[in-house]
Amino acid sequence: MTAAGTDTEAAPAAAPSLGRKVGSAAKWSLINTVVMRLGNFVTGIILARFFLGPEAWGVYGIAQTVLLVLLSANELGVSLAIVRWEGDPRRFAPTVLTLSALSSGLLYAVLFAVAPAVAVVLGSPEASGVLRVMCLCVVLDGLSQVPAGFLTREFAQGRRMAVDGLNFVLSTAVTLLLAVDGWGAMSFAWGSVAGNVAALIGCCLAAPGTLRFGWDREQAKALLRFGLPLAGASMLALGVVNVDTMVVGSALDALALGFYVLAFNISGWPVRIISEAARRVSFAGFSRLADSPQALAAGFGRALGVVMTATVPLCVLLAALAGPLVELIYGARWLPAARALPWLMALGLVRIGCELAYDCLVAIGRRRSLIGVQGLWLVLLVPALVVGARTGGIVGVAQGHVLVAGAVVVPVFLLALHRGGIRLGTVARACAWPFLGGVVMTAVVLGLERYLGDGVLALLAIGTAGTLVYGLCVLPSRSLLRGQAA
Repeated sequence: MTAAGTDTEAAPAAAPSLGRKVGSAAKWSLINTVVMRLGNFVTGIILARFFLGPEAWGVYGIAQTVLLVLLSANELGVSLAIVRWEGDPRRFAPTVLTLSALSSGLLYAVLFAVAPAVAVVLGSPEASGVLRVMCLCVVLDGLSQVPAGFLTREFAQGRRMAVDGLNFVLSTAVTLLLAVDGWGAMSFAWGSVAGNVAALIGCCLAAPGTLRFGWDREQAKALLRFGLPLAGASMLALGVVNVDTMVVGSALDALALGFYVLAFNISGWPVRIISEAARRVSFAGFSRLADSPQALAAGFGRALGVVMTATVPLCVLLAALAGPLVELIYGARWLPAARALPWLMALGLVRIGCELAYDCLVAIGRRRSLIGVQGLWLVLLVPALVVGARTGGIVGVAQGHVLVAGAVVVPVFLLALHRGGIRLGTVARACAWPFLGGVVMTAVVLGLERYLGDGVLALLAIGTAGTLVYGLCVLPSRSLLRGQAA
């Protein structure tokens, strides 16, 4: 889609260097994501082992869930126009910023008013104050969307890494200091606010001149027509990922909620490390290929192959060694979280593929398909999770997730991709070798655990052997991953 009145002559000039830009951006994005997630991982271990118990994690999980749902629609989807539309984005960026600031401010005002009622409904009345503080990030994020969009459009992931590093350092420092002082879940809230303030300042410095307000009525109409369907699909997608926390909070007790939040966070490690790195590049890359169905299909197949090859071994290790790893890293009191982890790792693998498909469908303009898929997913998921919580606790909730995702959502996404020109054979070729390697790796890991035990040295040996076996299994796919396959 092209913005009304924008200049399209600059678009072809970027084409010759697209591959180089995407490759460089992907490298920086992966480094950024790995470094930030390892930092968050270490911080989480320190907090869980020494300062915060399951109840505090449950309150934090509720607040984080509400925040993520609000962030999915805080700028009405219009900021994606900075990345997607052709021409000079500085001509319509002021209108984007005005819309984003107004919508995020209104969302926060509504949340502030209803926070006590929301906290009660979700089973954590004490989360009200945490909600009001943490969701200040909605306003800060709305303001940073335009400069962040310019960084994504320009594939400037090196500068983005510097911004995220500033965010991480400040948010972690504030969270740890307040946790040591006994602030409990509120330490997460103020840490998040401090980090988002730093990110806003960093984005403005990395993309100077982009934080300018303005208004053009015709541009606003075009932006809303473009963004509202995306915001709706994004909200549904975030609802799918976070409705389980709401169900566990309302159907089970605070202790179960804390265990589930920890297990879900662990299952998200591969998603965050691999999928976040890919998605910072994938939407911009797919957008450039949207006019060539053959190139788009080849690009999607290669991208899916890369993320699956990188993710499967992480999922296998965390699923097969869930109990020993949780006890080793977090301590014995967190062991109940390990029971749900194998199922959540399977869900994490599905999520990675679906998120990449989501970006591809957005890039080719199939927004109605996305709303339909996400809406169906959410409608089927809620009763499955409620039944699972009542019959199997947090394990039942995780099983309900996997059942709906595998039996319904994956086939529907495949159908939507097929209608967009990406055939089932492309997806199968991308996933075949990683899935075969995952099956073999699972057998090796479980077999070695039976004989070697679950000590620290044993776990290192098992992980190393399983990874080596997996690497041998996926070697035949290296031509596809390099983009050399037909």
